[in-house]
Amino acid sequence: MPKVTQELHKNGDFFVDYEEKVFEDVKAEPGEKALVTFHTVAFEGSIGFVNMLQATRLQRKGYETSILLYGPGVTLGLQRGFPTIGDEAFPGHLNFNNQLKKFMAEGGKVYACRFALQALYGHGEPSLIEGIRPINPLDVLDLKLLHVRDNAVIIDTWTV
Repeated sequence: MPKVTQELHKNGDFFVDYEEKVFEDVKAEPGEKALVTFHTVAFEGSIGFVNMLQATRLQRKGYETSILLYGPGVTLGLQRGFPTIGDEAFPGHLNFNNQLKKFMAEGGKVYACRFALQALYGHGEPSLIEGIRPINPLDVLDLKLLHVRDNAVIIDTWTV
């Protein structure tokens, strides 16, 4: 059997060169927009949270950034908590809520499809995190088309 002689890693060690940046740090030109769409279920994988972080990063780079929650994506925008709303039952339990609140506090806009909210998931507008704008299901496509028309950066988040 081979013997491992390398010392254990310690806090403060690193595995990769995290300081090297290969590409320029792109910033938005005045008036540039971004849209991040979510058709994914809360807690079904990391993509929902990761792309919330991307939306926040786009906002901080100067893009006028919007998030669209539609289909199962509306579950990302629901108030949650246990035993009462707002209580974090375990670390990370409210990560979607907290990230959306931070995104909106920094000027981002969040939209949620009313059809998915009611017809698919049995929730009403009072179930949404404060600041999320409910929209007509016919607005879902138009929101995306408006961003296409404006040559916006668009990130589509899907879980299959």
